[in-house]
Amino acid sequence: MLVDSHCHLNYKGMAEQQLDLLARARASGVTAMLNISTRASEWDAVTATAHRENDVWASIGIHPHEADDHADIDTERLIARAEADDRVIGIGETGLDFYYDHSDRDQQRRSFIAHIAASRATGLPLIVHTRDAEDDTAVILADEMGKGAFPALIHCFTASADFAAKMLDLGLFISVSGIVTFKNARDLQAVARGLPADRILVETDAPFLAPVPHRGKQGEPAFVADTARFMADLRSESFEHLCDITSANFYRLFSRATP
Repeated sequence: MLVDSHCHLNYKGMAEQQLDLLARARASGVTAMLNISTRASEWDAVTATAHRENDVWASIGIHPHEADDHADIDTERLIARAEADDRVIGIGETGLDFYYDHSDRDQQRRSFIAHIAASRATGLPLIVHTRDAEDDTAVILADEMGKGAFPALIHCFTASADFAAKMLDLGLFISVSGIVTFKNARDLQAVARGLPADRILVETDAPFLAPVPHRGKQGEPAFVADTARFMADLRSESFEHLCDITSANFYRLFSRATP
């Protein structure tokens, strides 16, 4: 089994060729995909894909870039939408992005905390995006864990070894994208090599971040196999073992999903 734990099948450029993308993913050995939402206007399409395709699951959430435009999306709305649909298995993606600052930082924090509360209430894992915001992300997650535990992962991990250690101490999982295959990603490769086997997931973040040897192309779920092969070599493990452990971790974290 091989799972793409984070992709955007309904983004422009993906939705138009969705059936072909899914066919190529299955031919590459991908047995499940988590289709991520980033704004409320996507929720219907993202969940509809999950209802049509039995190997696709959905998340409900607001990306930090979209926080300003979704100030009305509170914990109650997230809970209501997630609990109404058994194909929804995660809350997010949410978090903090201080690299682009497309939304006010305080509003990003408020949105992030609202998503955390929804994760805690539903038991659905929180899917965290963080960029140039390690310290704030770590403080919020630690503070919120102190109010009551919730399952969570850092998606598309590119942060420091110190941040990884803090997240692992809080019980989070870490998902690795195609960035790990890039020649200039030596620091990330060092972190990925040492991640505990029971906390790793792999993803594409398609249509972004296509791994080597597809770099420069539009990403797609089939390419998660290339990331998994690179990770297996990096960790001196067999490809089959890396696929097995990352898939098992996915189903252990996203417990509403079934193989």
